[in-house]
Amino acid sequence: MAQKKTTTDHTAPQTAPWLLDLNPEQRQAVTHAAGHLLVVAGAGSGKTRTLASRVAHLIANGTDPGRILLLTFTRRAAQEMLKRAEACSPAPGAASRVWGGTFHATANRLLRVYAKPAGLSADFTVMDQGDAEDQLNVLRQEQGLHAKEKRFPRKSTCLAVYSRCVNGTEDIAEVLRRHFPWCANWSKELKILFQAYVTRKQERNVLDYDDLLLYWAELLTDSTLARDIGGRFDHILVDEYQDTNSLQARILGGMATGGARIMAVGDDAQSIYSFRAANVRNMLDFPKQFPGTTVVTLSQNYRSITPILATTNALIGQAQERFTKDLWSTRGDGQKPLLVTCKEESDQDRFIVERVLAHREEGIPLREQAVLFRAAHHSASLELELARRNIPYHKYGGLRFLEFGHIKDLIAFLRIVENPRDDMAWFRVLQLLPGVGPGIAARALRHVTEANRDPAALATFTAPASAVPALQGLALLLGEIYRTPALPPATQVERIRTFYDPLLKERYENAGARARDLQTLEQLATGYRSRRNFLSDLQLDPPTSTSELAGVPLLDEDWLVLSTIHSAKGCEWDVVHVMHASDGCLPSDMATGSPAEIEEELRLTYVAMTRARNFLYVEWPMRYYHTWHRHTDRHIYAQLSRFFSDAVRGTMQEAQSGADGSEDPAASDATARPIADRIRSRWA
Repeated sequence: MAQKKTTTDHTAPQTAPWLLDLNPEQRQAVTHAAGHLLVVAGAGSGKTRTLASRVAHLIANGTDPGRILLLTFTRRAAQEMLKRAEACSPAPGAASRVWGGTFHATANRLLRVYAKPAGLSADFTVMDQGDAEDQLNVLRQEQGLHAKEKRFPRKSTCLAVYSRCVNGTEDIAEVLRRHFPWCANWSKELKILFQAYVTRKQERNVLDYDDLLLYWAELLTDSTLARDIGGRFDHILVDEYQDTNSLQARILGGMATGGARIMAVGDDAQSIYSFRAANVRNMLDFPKQFPGTTVVTLSQNYRSITPILATTNALIGQAQERFTKDLWSTRGDGQKPLLVTCKEESDQDRFIVERVLAHREEGIPLREQAVLFRAAHHSASLELELARRNIPYHKYGGLRFLEFGHIKDLIAFLRIVENPRDDMAWFRVLQLLPGVGPGIAARALRHVTEANRDPAALATFTAPASAVPALQGLALLLGEIYRTPALPPATQVERIRTFYDPLLKERYENAGARARDLQTLEQLATGYRSRRNFLSDLQLDPPTSTSELAGVPLLDEDWLVLSTIHSAKGCEWDVVHVMHASDGCLPSDMATGSPAEIEEELRLTYVAMTRARNFLYVEWPMRYYHTWHRHTDRHIYAQLSRFFSDAVRGTMQEAQSGADGSEDPAASDATARPIADRIRSRWA
């Protein structure tokens, strides 16, 4: 049951350490005393500092840290805020008791407590996206949908439709009409497929990512449970509120019925994830959903110089509906943003490289410079130019750590011993073994099911001779771990890794590097006391790469950053290039079907440009060739992005890039005037 509530209506001294470095708007947000609060935090306005100071302020004013819930979109963001709060908190160790984490991780934690009323067993496991797609594919084939005369949606599309329905709280017919029109004729079949999908998950005691939020939201529809769950907290702080979906907004509404005060922090001008069902209306309508809300706007920017802010303010000023805010800075003047017209893509590439190298000579490391683009393939020709010039770069937007096959393999072993009803984990592990295909795996799983789901029962399964040794070894491994729940997670990973190592060498290239990944995973497990917590953290908020687990590199490396704009959100660099600012690329020609889509593309452009601290370049080629090397003269002409209106261009410096990557002589008045005079003189 919920703990007894505490009150926090008295005020801390204005000289408290967590208040000293705040500007007046930040201080107003941090010391807010009554009712719900919406903080409209412009780009670079210090929202992390504001949230961390709010946590410290609440604790100092008597709030039990265990009754504060901090919701973020990454575990790292929550840890950073709580670390800052701890640094300035008057009570050592208090911030560590705050509930901090992602929506999904918090849902997982609450569902373990409220599993029974949710109709779950507390030992449920969570499928990642790949496993969810595979489960849908199994059902898709069981129902004969793969053999239809007309093309039925693939498993990834099916999951995307399902996820959109759940997170957007939309009817399937409306989801198909708006987002998947090519699937509209399959509405009835998809609905039947999703019914079977939900039933199969419930039978196997597994949830997918969407279920975590859905079960949480459904618990809150019961008024008694809503008061109990929401009553656990006095304050709920939500970061990046513009990125929440309709289901998450519904959850917050339910939690508020328990008496918790909601503090949402975000920037409607940076809402760019509608493809994940994020809904900018959550932020715009927050004062309506939570009556009596106080709105505080953070408009002082600590990141960019004044000329950059003048341009970005003019750009976002074209938005049809927004919280009005004009960012300002005390950082002073500098170079105006440069709008560069290039003859063609190769000129754009050369211009970017020359400027990158010039800034490097001025003392700006490559890793403090970034090139941003709307779609990953937009950097293809630039990557060739960087390779030709021997300039190292890192490109962001690839596979996450958990999506690599060898990582998914090892985690499947852990999922089996955590929840032996997890069929998808069983199928993955069994088919790793030599001599075991889909048919034998299915029979082996039936055998285990009939033996009350005891993994050790594999030892008595009658299998072809070629598969017996591996199955016997797997039965011994899983049986030992399953029957020894107190075995430390790192030890479990180590034993699985030893068994899996010969399979890894047979199945994958570059086995040495992959084996080191698994060793890193074992090291990560040493920080956990239970397998359940290790699995939950790893699957709900996985590291993006092995480098994220390895810590600071020992060598002083340097590289240019290439990134899609979506992946760049939350980052900042001294120098930023926004390339391919042509209509059709930015905005994307795939995202101009409605005013709402165009508005999001405008916000996407704004996000890209507000990543820059000191230097901002926007490049666009007038001509695109169909092949990079121009074996033919097939090309198309482009025009500047519609977002760069006369008002926006009036805040920028304009230039043209010629074939040599430098400023085009044809654009110089000194050159153009004599030529014009000579042409006129022919007819004098």
